[in-house]
Amino acid sequence: MAADKAADLQTNLNSLTVKRPLYEGSTQYKSWRYSPEQLEQVRTSLNAAAVAVIRDTFEADEPGSSEDVLFLNANEEQLLVKLYITKVPQLCGHFRFPEEVEATAISYLKRFYLKNTVMDWHPKNVMLTALFLATKTTNNPISLESYTSNIPKTSSSDVLDLEFLVSQSLNFEFAVWHAHRALWGIWLDLQSLPDVPEDLRPQDIYDIAIKHVRASRFTDAELIYTPSQIALASLTLASPVLAEKWADLKAVAGAAQPLSATLDPTLELIKYIIMQMGHPPDVEAVREVDRRLKLCKNPEKVPGSKAYIARQAAEHRRAEEKRNKKAEDVRRAGTDGGNPFGSELNEDEKAKQLAELDDDDD
Repeated sequence: MAADKAADLQTNLNSLTVKRPLYEGSTQYKSWRYSPEQLEQVRTSLNAAAVAVIRDTFEADEPGSSEDVLFLNANEEQLLVKLYITKVPQLCGHFRFPEEVEATAISYLKRFYLKNTVMDWHPKNVMLTALFLATKTTNNPISLESYTSNIPKTSSSDVLDLEFLVSQSLNFEFAVWHAHRALWGIWLDLQSLPDVPEDLRPQDIYDIAIKHVRASRFTDAELIYTPSQIALASLTLASPVLAEKWADLKAVAGAAQPLSATLDPTLELIKYIIMQMGHPPDVEAVREVDRRLKLCKNPEKVPGSKAYIARQAAEHRRAEEKRNKKAEDVRRAGTDGGNPFGSELNEDEKAKQLAELDDDDD
């Protein structure tokens, strides 16, 4: 037994001495990273579940009405979301928001649609809400009135009505680690590294690399790879020689092969994603998806529809029942001479709760 405890203690001490990157302690690393296969599975499952629920809603409203409805698939949903991702830089340019706001809003929009479907929540208002939320979480606030008054056909309620839903879908995990910050760190590092002559690091290389980082935001790269991997891949696209020198100078002494060779397969995949998918979607294809969305949108989310009215009535009824129950509990406590905040625990109850607390501590 003593030997086992000693072994466990040594294991714990060893784990403490291993220096882990700060990124691995972030919510982004723990909650928002996927393999390409996992990402496809999440979206496909979400889409299938949404279609099943919406089909049932159509049928409950009018039997047989769902037979002619052509629902969106997961890829079509992503196409529509991607269009509104490309709108974020335009709005940020209009408001002169910093890049941190732009990148954060795009991350929020991507994460939201890993928990929700466009057939419930159209990306337009979600995008506007995500951007407004990003201004607050990055400490670049703007008043709601100034924000909505500068966006045509947008009211304060369009943003506020979804703000809690967006926050909830993000698990209230607002911190985002971005590739553009990692790229800037690499670029600063290059200024002081030995054996990198000035003519190998002109400013236009950074400018080209940051364009590739911005293009990566139109892809799923940040959901699959780390910010530093995306940053290095973007630098490789701008200057392969400079990126290789930086990677090799960062290699651990005595490594079997240069770090650039180890990273090369991953960087090639990221470069492919950026070059092949880092551009706005075809507008005509998106228009067709948006047209079909109007026909397959969840009726419960369409104001004025029978399903919407029935759902609102049910929610009001549940809220009223909850209020009435609470009022009745307070009235009964007052009538019976009891304490509306609850009666005191007797000795047996106190002992039981203390025992449960002790068990939790163990």
